[in-house]
Amino acid sequence: MNFQEFSLDSRILAGIKSVGYTEPTPIQEQAIPVILQGKDVLGLAQTGTGKTAAFALPILQRLSTGPMRRIRVLVVAPTRELAEQIHQAFTDFSRHMKVRSMTIYGGVGKGTQIKQLRQGVEIVVACPGRLLDLYGEGYIDLSSVEVLVLDEADRMCDMGFLPDIRHIIKLLPAQRQTLFFSATMPKDIRKLVNEILNDPVTVQIGMIAPAKTVDHAIYPITQKMKKHLLLAMLEQEATGQILIFTRTKYRARNLARDLERKKYRVAALQGNMSQNKRQAAITGFRNGKYDILVATDIAARGIDVTNITHVINFDMPDTVDAYTHRIGRTGRAERGGDAYTFAVPDDAAMVRQIERLLKSPIERKRLPDYDYGDFVPETAVNSASTPSNQRKPNKNGRPAKKRRNRNGRQRRHSPYSRTD
Repeated sequence: MNFQEFSLDSRILAGIKSVGYTEPTPIQEQAIPVILQGKDVLGLAQTGTGKTAAFALPILQRLSTGPMRRIRVLVVAPTRELAEQIHQAFTDFSRHMKVRSMTIYGGVGKGTQIKQLRQGVEIVVACPGRLLDLYGEGYIDLSSVEVLVLDEADRMCDMGFLPDIRHIIKLLPAQRQTLFFSATMPKDIRKLVNEILNDPVTVQIGMIAPAKTVDHAIYPITQKMKKHLLLAMLEQEATGQILIFTRTKYRARNLARDLERKKYRVAALQGNMSQNKRQAAITGFRNGKYDILVATDIAARGIDVTNITHVINFDMPDTVDAYTHRIGRTGRAERGGDAYTFAVPDDAAMVRQIERLLKSPIERKRLPDYDYGDFVPETAVNSASTPSNQRKPNKNGRPAKKRRNRNGRQRRHSPYSRTD
C-alpha cells in the first residue's frame, strides 16, 4: 500500500514525500482511513510505530478546507519534548499548506505563545498546565475545536495530569472527533476512554510491548560497578547513537559530565534544565552533534530519533510501562536496536515483570574481558533453554528440590539466576 491510496490532498502528499516516507506503517494503514471518516479512534501500538503520522495526516486533510486562523485541532501531550515532536511533524507534513501549528507548555515565557495565539493558528499542541493557565487568563479560545488528540495518555496519567485532562475536556465543544493514542492501557486510562470516546474504533498493532526488532539483554552488576561497566561497554560494544536512562536528575547530570571527561560527545537531559537547554540537547542528539544522550524518564516519550542503536538502562525503570517507553526509543520504524539493562539484586521483581510482558526470559550477559573482581553472578539455570516450571536435575538425575528459606517458603530468584 502507498499513501496515494488514502486520497490525501496533493499538498499533503508532497509533504510526505519531502520527509522521505514511502509506505504507511501498520497503524497508519489502519487508523488513517477511520480518522478520515470522522470516527473516534482508540489507537494502541508500540512506540516507534508511526502513531504521530497516523493522526497528523488525516487531520491535515480535514484542515485542507474550511475556516483558517482559528483553533480547530487541539493535541494534548504530557511533556514539552513530545509536544515539540508532534508540532514538528505537523510542520513537516504541511510545509506546502498554509496551516499554522504552535506549541504551548511551561518553562518558557508566555509572551511568544500569546502573540502566536493572537495571530491565529489552526493547530495547538499543548501540555495541560500551561494550556489551562492561558485559558484562565483569557488568551485562548477553544470553542472552535473540531478534533481533540490525547497522545501518550498513559504517561499523562502517570504524571498526575488526569484531573487537568478532565478539566480541558469540559472546555471543548461536545460535538468533536476524539483521537486517543497510547502504548499501554492502565485502569484509569480505560475509564477515561469509556467517558470521552463516542463509539470508538480500536486500532491495535501487536501486543503493547517494545518492538520485536529490539534485542534485550540484562547485565548483572552491583551499584558501585555500574559506571565502570558502562565505560567498558562503550569502548567494546556500543556504537552509533546511544540513549542512556538514569533514575535521577543528579545522576544524569553527573554521568554525562563523567562521560564528557572521557572525551565522549555527550549531553544530559533532565528536568532541572531550562527549556532552551533541553531543546538544544535533543536537537544536538538528533543532528549528530552528540553521540550519547543521558536522560531521565522525562525523555522517554519525547525523543524521535530514528537512528538510536542502543538504549542502556543505567538504572532499572520503576514500572514495566516505563521500560516499554524507554526501549521504544530504539528499534523505531522497523529498524533493529539493542536494549541493555544494568540489574542489581534488588531489581529481581521488576525483571520478572518485564519478562512476563515480553513473554520470554531476557538473556543474561557478561561483558567480555571485563574485570568483575570479586563479584560473581549466580549461574544456576539459563531459562532461555529450560522452562521456568522445570528444575535442573541434581547429580543423581532427580529433579533438584526447590530452595527454601527458614520459613519454608520458596526463595525468590535474583536477577542473576540465569546467565550465559
